[in-house]
Amino acid sequence: MIQAEQRVTRAPRVLFYSHDTFGLGHLRRSRALAGAITRAAPDVSALILTGSPVAGRFAFPDNVDHIRLPGVTKTPDGNYESERLGLSIDEVTELRARLIDATVKHFDPDIVIVDKEPTGFRGEMIPALEWLRKQKKAHIVLGLRDVLDDPDTLAAEWERKGALKAAEQYYDECWVYGLKSIHDPTEGLEFSSEFRAKTRFAGYLRREELPDGEAPTDPYILVTPGGGGDGASMVDLVLSAYERNPDLDPRAMLVYGPFLSGEVRAEFEERVAKLKGRVHAVGFDSRMETLMNGAKGIVSMGGYNTFCEVLSFDKPVVIVPRTRPRLEQFIRASRAEELGLVRMLDETRGELTPEAMTLAIRGLATQLSPSSAFVPGLLDGLDVIADRTLDILDLNRSQGVA
Repeated sequence: MIQAEQRVTRAPRVLFYSHDTFGLGHLRRSRALAGAITRAAPDVSALILTGSPVAGRFAFPDNVDHIRLPGVTKTPDGNYESERLGLSIDEVTELRARLIDATVKHFDPDIVIVDKEPTGFRGEMIPALEWLRKQKKAHIVLGLRDVLDDPDTLAAEWERKGALKAAEQYYDECWVYGLKSIHDPTEGLEFSSEFRAKTRFAGYLRREELPDGEAPTDPYILVTPGGGGDGASMVDLVLSAYERNPDLDPRAMLVYGPFLSGEVRAEFEERVAKLKGRVHAVGFDSRMETLMNGAKGIVSMGGYNTFCEVLSFDKPVVIVPRTRPRLEQFIRASRAEELGLVRMLDETRGELTPEAMTLAIRGLATQLSPSSAFVPGLLDGLDVIADRTLDILDLNRSQGVA
């Protein structure tokens, strides 16, 4: 608990770390959490450290800001390299680590929330975590999405990274942004009983339509591969379905995502043009919540943030999960399908075909919405996390510094 004597000199501060080497998920999750906390207590300031190359395209809530870390990108052979600087991966990691360490010391947070990676990217959070522990600074939280990977793969990965030891050594508690009844992301990890006692399952993070957004007025389904970097196969299936079925409706609104580009996107653009308005495509939209809310149904790969959105806006959804390099999306979609929350096109059932996609799109008109499968506490995550944060800070909801 943060003592009142510490708080009278300044308003409380919450720091988020979101490594974001690829995709949008970590940044969008941290942004949603920061907004919920600062709405609950407007005097709280939240700062997000992120490696996302598109962080600047997003609007941030009041009292929330971000610092962009030098970017890294994954190479075809599975290694990492500097995104822009021409530095070796060791040099850019060292630079990021020093920036993180300096930010932690100058921002002087009361709570630090680290997303997914207990040690950070290639261990870059360790110096800051060491300093925080020595100074007895801040309440340190590990935040995990509902699914990380299959248990055996995850256990080997965390052992290799030293993540299990770091979680036990540095973190005061662990927040899971999901429900144990759906999936336990720590399954297979040999945590101590003490650490498991500090783990709380908050529920999924509810999303709301943005106040100044505007969705198309004509009926449409929304097609979203998330960040888009690995979404080409799903987009191809959707376009094939519309190409082979001139009567397929409603029209599709396709948002490629910022990481689907180059020759692949150029080829898709040619196919979209030939469909003469039956599919409308855009590269990136930072107001996906508005497009979600206006859609008749969703076709998605089923990443964490998209899953939260379709639950929040109660939209029938067809999920086409990736199975490589992680089984995260497949595990989430499989369990959600068992509960009646979504429909999945499953590679193991031979459903990754234009015919199966056509049937799935037609079926959205009569598919039950997620709310028909009642799951207690499903979307309580933001409220649970905001309340727990204010409890740590010894604040009341909607009140400032005491």
